[in-house]
Amino acid sequence: MNRRNIIVIGASAGGFDSLKLLVSRFTEAHDLSVFIVWHISPEVSDFLPEVLDGCGALQAAHAVDGERIERSRIYVAPPDHHMIIDNDIVRVTHGPKENLFRPAVDPLFRSAAYSFGNRVIGIILSGALDDGVAGLWTIKSRGGTVIVQDPAEAEVRSMPESAIREVEVDYILPVSEMVDLIAELGLEAIPEATTGEAGDIVISKEIDTAEGASAFRSGLYEMGELSPFTCPECHGVLSKITEGGRARFRCHTGHAFSAESLLSALAENIEDSLYGAIRGIEEKIMLLNQVGDHFAEMNDPTAAAAYFNGANDSLSRMDAIREVAFIKKSTRILS
Repeated sequence: MNRRNIIVIGASAGGFDSLKLLVSRFTEAHDLSVFIVWHISPEVSDFLPEVLDGCGALQAAHAVDGERIERSRIYVAPPDHHMIIDNDIVRVTHGPKENLFRPAVDPLFRSAAYSFGNRVIGIILSGALDDGVAGLWTIKSRGGTVIVQDPAEAEVRSMPESAIREVEVDYILPVSEMVDLIAELGLEAIPEATTGEAGDIVISKEIDTAEGASAFRSGLYEMGELSPFTCPECHGVLSKITEGGRARFRCHTGHAFSAESLLSALAENIEDSLYGAIRGIEEKIMLLNQVGDHFAEMNDPTAAAAYFNGANDSLSRMDAIREVAFIKKSTRILS
């Protein structure tokens, strides 16, 4: 009989303190392998492993591609790289972004469920948007256990709330109570995980894509229904993949989005386009005024007035676009 000893954790904005508290309560006696994805900008030096290494009894370090999984270890995804579990090996890859992030939570969760089935406990902590929800769905569908931080104590509630809304969560707890629960779950004997479950082909192709394989060559995008939407990252056509009652999207180059992350990316693109239009109109206004000044100096008031009037008309249009941009920024769905 197996036991639950593969712990995968996803966190984003507001998750730093929650991660420290959670890790501080693990001991070597728990005999666990712990894997953490924390959203971090690729330009930022990732201090998380060093901080976590000093928080508790378990050694924490960035995962190294190809290293074997050990017990009583914490593996942290490096900046700008996905962390994937491949049976008893950790893979560190530079595959396409998922939900606007690399590292993303979903590839870790999905690969853990594929390799270890019901031995996996998936945990979602404080964070923005809904990265990790698709991975939790895979963990749950393969017999694993799902734990979510109580949104009431999360600094940023979106990830926990999305998980609770979209997945049949097993436990909703404060972080301070999670390790005691994990210890209890780890004592329970569980049956051998079954193989050949529904959706394995799609999961396998998605894991391969996160590892850097061509989504186009594998036909991953053909596993869903073509949508009218284009990828915000590369402008490729997005296919809709339906899981249970929820939908997510993949393009033929491999980028992946939940509906919420796609909406956020589209909103950001619209805002960028609006400010690009404002910049263009401002440049037009400056040029019109310069030409108008030139004709005024040439004592041609009729021509000068035409250019000055054109500048004023453009200024009115720019103000209208700027107002739309400000409204868009104040009402967009943010992480």
